[in-house]
Amino acid sequence: MSAQLGVCLLLGLAASAEDLWRRRISNVTVLAGLLAGVACQIAARGWRHGPSAWMGGAALGFAVFLVFFLLGGMGGGDIKLMAAFGGCLGAGQILRAALLTAIVGALVACGYLFWKWMRRRWTSAARGAALPAAAPGQESIPYAPAIFIGALLSFL
Repeated sequence: MSAQLGVCLLLGLAASAEDLWRRRISNVTVLAGLLAGVACQIAARGWRHGPSAWMGGAALGFAVFLVFFLLGGMGGGDIKLMAAFGGCLGAGQILRAALLTAIVGALVACGYLFWKWMRRRWTSAARGAALPAAAPGQESIPYAPAIFIGALLSFL
């Protein structure tokens, strides 16, 4: 197993657990991923090219979903997590990971909306009335698992 894959596994598991449990990704997790990413890049490319590969990947990972954050569709932790994955994967592989993440995220969102729709139908049929709409903050979908899966698929 490559060091990059190992770091991605650990980072993705930690961030996904945090996002599913607390609906946020801590800066400690992201910082650990960034530090492990620079170590991976230095190990793979040496002291001369490793830091620049890390910086390019982290910057691209951050920038690729920045527009969604600015539009309010994604949290800050998700953007920082993409930067950490970008630092570990490098600029070329983070673009592939971002595309795969978008596909996985869309599938997860569709599945989540379908589940909510079915649940609403079952509970309204059982009660005989429509349920009130959920509060806006309750409709968020944790995106770290999709980012994690997209990063793992980028190794294929």
